[in-house]
Amino acid sequence: MDGQVIQKRKVILITDGDRVARKAIEKAAANVGARCISRSAGNPSHMPSKKIIEFIRKAKWDPIVVMADDKGNIGEGSGEQVIRDIAKCDDIEIIGAIAVASNTEGVIGIEADFSITKYGNIVKKTVDKSGNPRDGRIIYGDTVDILNMIKVPVIIGIGDPGKMNGKDGSGVGSPVITKAMQEIINRSYSFE
Repeated sequence: MDGQVIQKRKVILITDGDRVARKAIEKAAANVGARCISRSAGNPSHMPSKKIIEFIRKAKWDPIVVMADDKGNIGEGSGEQVIRDIAKCDDIEIIGAIAVASNTEGVIGIEADFSITKYGNIVKKTVDKSGNPRDGRIIYGDTVDILNMIKVPVIIGIGDPGKMNGKDGSGVGSPVITKAMQEIINRSYSFE
């Protein structure tokens, strides 16, 4: 053990997990060669953090995509607890987060490094739930506030995965969520 370097599992967090988002996220993970923990989905997230962390540790390859959702609830819900617990693990490295915009009120929001519109354009501003560009850099969503409290090297804002007026549906290849995952992967693996 002395001097041995532990290979950390690389995780991409996504702050959504409803049925439609899950299909789009699974498609996008397949598109970029990531491993998706499908059982982390739920609206809200229902699988205990401990079980999700077990799945991360046993995943066959990296990066590993984890969904976390609070179902629009204000305050710290199950999705945010999952993110908090993953961030505490010494053997897991969060390589990026995809912050999903929602219409939830009473949240702080998170400053995104950039956002991706429903047309797949990278913008230095934010987007709304439909993937339309908006002024400012803060993404407002029901599960994004926790990202202010953990270390995340890149945060990308997007609209609702699998939706965005049909622009991100799994039937059309989930291009927006795919692009967001690929951007995180490109930035993470380029430093190795």
